[in-house]
Amino acid sequence: MSPPPIIRVDHLVKRYRKADRDAVADVSFDVAPGEFFSLLGPNGAGKTTTISILTTTLAPTGGTVTIDGHDLGTDAAGVRSSVGITFQTPSLDKNLSAEENVRLHAILYGLYPWRPSYTLMPGAYKKRLADLADVVGLGGDIFKPVRTFSGGMRRKLEVVRSLIHHPRVLFLDEPTTGLDPASRRDLWTYLLEMRQTADTTLFLTTHYLAEAEDAGRICVLSRGKIIALGTPTDVTASLLERYVLLGAADPAALRAELSAKGIAYTDDAPGSANVRVAADEGDVQPLLKSIDTPLTSVRTVLPTLEDAYLALVERDELGAREEAAGLGEAGIVLGDALGEGALVDAESREVIQ
Repeated sequence: MSPPPIIRVDHLVKRYRKADRDAVADVSFDVAPGEFFSLLGPNGAGKTTTISILTTTLAPTGGTVTIDGHDLGTDAAGVRSSVGITFQTPSLDKNLSAEENVRLHAILYGLYPWRPSYTLMPGAYKKRLADLADVVGLGGDIFKPVRTFSGGMRRKLEVVRSLIHHPRVLFLDEPTTGLDPASRRDLWTYLLEMRQTADTTLFLTTHYLAEAEDAGRICVLSRGKIIALGTPTDVTASLLERYVLLGAADPAALRAELSAKGIAYTDDAPGSANVRVAADEGDVQPLLKSIDTPLTSVRTVLPTLEDAYLALVERDELGAREEAAGLGEAGIVLGDALGEGALVDAESREVIQ
């Protein structure tokens, strides 16, 4: 029997005052203990609003949330004791050193009694602090004043602070913003290792789609609603075909042969000499053997999560435009009054976060 979800979100709704639609609209999902779960979506999709509600910094309008057995509505303190958070915007005290920021956090979480200096802190704290500082590349800079830190260094410190108390659930809101490629790689190596060894649940929001490729499941939001939920592979396969890109010295002959043999193809791009033929990996070799026209190039293209994400968002935005265009006379009057594209512009001015 599988354990109960460590995160359960049921019919979550958030509407901001004076907004004419919900920022989060009836969103429901579960996250299993130890799962790597990623919440994706364009700016204004409702990601930050959702994660703010889950981390108790924003009150929902409706719905229920349970995290590690704690009900968000009745036991927010219990939720906070079980989670670590790396916020999108750093929330550090610049008047303290980096170590003092981490120490204060550890004391507030009840890990250790108050100590006025680092030298008086227990050895376990010192070791974990040193390990985390090394992982993100801060090293000895952990004892320097935060006001001297660059934006990237402050991001690293946020990660250290969020992990110091061994959280059951770690919320990562754009965690690698400002990090160089080497630091980003080292951080993710540590996070994925920690997930395996400490059974920590990772809940990620990011604009770096490659960071979500390793997620067990992804949830894509658009305009406050879930438009996809599943494994990255399943979401990608449900939207986009794998295909083979073929080039020939005589493109016309290749197209004529494909048509004669009933092999469906599309042009790679308007005016391109190359053609696309849908094919899974096991179909590529039989396909090539069946073609007599001499080929100059063959490339198998496997759609990425980023390709699928863009296709999802574009499809949803197209639906929104078609929906707006079907508003009737009110939409026509608005367009006449404000000019071409006014319906879309008017929608983008909604108060959505």
